[in-house]
Amino acid sequence: MNTLKVGDTVPDFSSIDEQGNAVSLSDYKGKKLIVFFYPKASTPGCTAEACNLRDNFEVLKEKGFELLGVSADSAKRQSNFKDKYEFPFPLLADEDKTVINSFGVWGPKKFMGREFDGIHRMTFIIDENGVIERVIEKVKTKDHAAQILEA
Repeated sequence: MNTLKVGDTVPDFSSIDEQGNAVSLSDYKGKKLIVFFYPKASTPGCTAEACNLRDNFEVLKEKGFELLGVSADSAKRQSNFKDKYEFPFPLLADEDKTVINSFGVWGPKKFMGREFDGIHRMTFIIDENGVIERVIEKVKTKDHAAQILEA
């Protein structure tokens, strides 16, 4: 896994959100961006993480952050996830893993004794120029906004 690190410039990416709209890194030029990767929409850990970010969305916005959630789920699954929990931020349906691979968050994982390839739950904080300021590798799903804000 060749994960992006602090100081790296994020390669421009383009994907679709839960509504099928094109979303690119360039859409966020001049803004601070939080990109959080999660393994699967509507699973317990992913729901806890995204709901924590939703509940702290106004505080994050006040600090100047935009948010973007990313998984390899279909647009329909992302749309259902967003609607059910009323997330105020877009969720990318990165089924071909273009964004996932450009950030380097796809790789070997272990869960309940078995190994498989999957998305590593990680969050990247990107400055106004597209450079990574922070990488959170050990995401606390129930307290993720606090992790982001403690910088």
